[in-house]
Amino acid sequence: MNDDVSVELKADQVSATAVVAAGPAEVFDYLRRPANHARISGDHSVQRAMTGPELLGLGDNFGMSMRIALPYRVTSRVVEFEQDRLIAWCHFFGHRWRWELEEVEPGRTRVRETFDLGTARLPAALRLIGLPAGHRGNVAKSVRNVAEHFRSTTSNESKPAD
Repeated sequence: MNDDVSVELKADQVSATAVVAAGPAEVFDYLRRPANHARISGDHSVQRAMTGPELLGLGDNFGMSMRIALPYRVTSRVVEFEQDRLIAWCHFFGHRWRWELEEVEPGRTRVRETFDLGTARLPAALRLIGLPAGHRGNVAKSVRNVAEHFRSTTSNESKPAD
């Protein structure tokens, strides 16, 4: 498996991409479960899921316990959804977190996470605090965390039972 994560910065977006050792359906199932978001979070700001469905779908709301210096809560809504291919959510401030999946060969999926402030209600305020560039490391780490999850799952499945 290739550990390389590429990062792309545009005026209103920052994205990270890597190839993961799992099929799109497996990766999508992992991403659409809010209970997994604390393990995925590149900056560890997501603490735990608090409200919402176990599996996210279009229009679903879900609440998360967060921490950046101080604890807070945020409710997000799924605004884009294509089974096994795309899921995105945003909260009150409107900036979007998008995950895109593309099968590159059986059992391997290109995973791309994008932080997009192009849909934000206050994009100028977000730019003042250094976004989207400030999320370069976060999206890269989030994608690495997803890749590591499937690397660990694959290596655990290949180990002989005791």
